[in-house]
Amino acid sequence: EYFNLIFDTNSYQEFGGDITSKDILNFEDTTTYTKRLQNARTKTSLNEAVSTAIGLINGYKIIVAAMDFSFIGGSLGSAMGQKISSAIDLSVEKKCPFIIISKSGGARMQEGAVSLMQMAKVGAKLNVLSEAGLPYVSLLTDPTMGGVTASFAMMGDINISEPQAMIGFAGRRVIEGMGERDFPDVFQSSEYLLENGFLDFLVDRKHLKEKLFMVFGLIYFQNKNIEK
Repeated sequence: EYFNLIFDTNSYQEFGGDITSKDILNFEDTTTYTKRLQNARTKTSLNEAVSTAIGLINGYKIIVAAMDFSFIGGSLGSAMGQKISSAIDLSVEKKCPFIIISKSGGARMQEGAVSLMQMAKVGAKLNVLSEAGLPYVSLLTDPTMGGVTASFAMMGDINISEPQAMIGFAGRRVIEGMGERDFPDVFQSSEYLLENGFLDFLVDRKHLKEKLFMVFGLIYFQNKNIEK
C-alpha cells in the first residue's frame, strides 16, 4: 500500500524476496519459530516483515523499504537486516535516495543476539549511504517501538511520522514503573516527539508523496545532475 502511495503508477519493482529468516537457534516458546514463520507467510503472503522496492517518484529514482506489522509484529530479524542492507547497497549503486518506513514492535526475540546485531549492521550501511552523499528519510508509523526506534528509525537525515503514531523504546508501563513517575497522555505519540525535537514534521498519508518529493528536491534532486 505504501509503495502505491509513494511511487509513480506502475513504476516500481520489488526485490530481495528470496531473503528469508531461518531458525538458527532452534527456538521454541508456545510453538517453534519455524512454525511461526510458516504461519506468518501463509497469513500475510509475504516472505518477511519488510518489503523493498525501487521505483520512481515524479520521475526520479528512489528505493523504499516498508515494514508490515502483520508479519510477526514487524519484528527485526536477520532477514530484515539483510534486506534493508541490500537495499542501501542498491541505493549507493544507483545513486538514489533511500526511505525506510518503520512499523515494528522491535527486535525478534526468536533470533536472540542475531536480531540485535542487525541494529549495528543497518546503522553501518546507513553511514556508507551518508558518505556517498545520498539522503535517507525515516518514516515512523504506528507503532514503531523497541530496537527499531533505538537504531535506524531515528537515524534519518530527516525523521518524519504520521499523526497519532505510537513511537518509543520500552512500553509506557515499564518506563513509569522504573521511574516511579507519571507521564502525560500524549507521551510516546508522534505529536509529543515532534514537540520535543525528535521528529522534523508530521505528514498525513495522503500527502506523503508530495512531502517526500519536496524533501528530496530540497536536499538532493535540485543540487545534483540526476538523470530521470
